[in-house]
Parts: sequence; structure tokens; C-alpha cells
Amino acid sequence: MSKIRKARKLRSPNVPLDYEPVVVAPVAAAQTEARVSETTVGQFDYSHTVSDLRRIGLLAGTFIVVLIALTFVIR
Repeated sequence: MSKIRKARKLRSPNVPLDYEPVVVAPVAAAQTEARVSETTVGQFDYSHTVSDLRRIGLLAGTFIVVLIALTFVIR
């Protein structure tokens, strides 16, 4: 964080000065029924995630074994 501080009169608020109400458009009933009736089955490929998790586990196990070995060497 910067140690330089602005003068109070030079500061600007981070909120909008003008407020415009947001109007929500009504949704047609036919569109919502079509969305509900359509179901999509996601076919996700997690092979890259599984390999990354396996690599992380292997590294963590290796580091734990090295730390345990170092405790015997140092003492």
C-alpha cells in the first residue's frame, strides 16, 4: 500500500454519483418452460486435473520423506 495520501478534497468516492434504477425485463413463460424441459448432460474431461493432482501428491510425499530423513541426519 502506498504511504502517500491524497488530500481529502482530491479524493473521489468509488460509488457512482448518478443512480439510475435498473428495469428488469419480464421473461416469457414459453422460454422458461423450454429451458426447464431441456436437460444437458455435461461431458467433462478431468484427465489433466487428475494428472496434476497425482504430480502434486507425489511431490508432497517426496518432500515429507526428505524432511523426515533430514531430521535424522541433523540430530
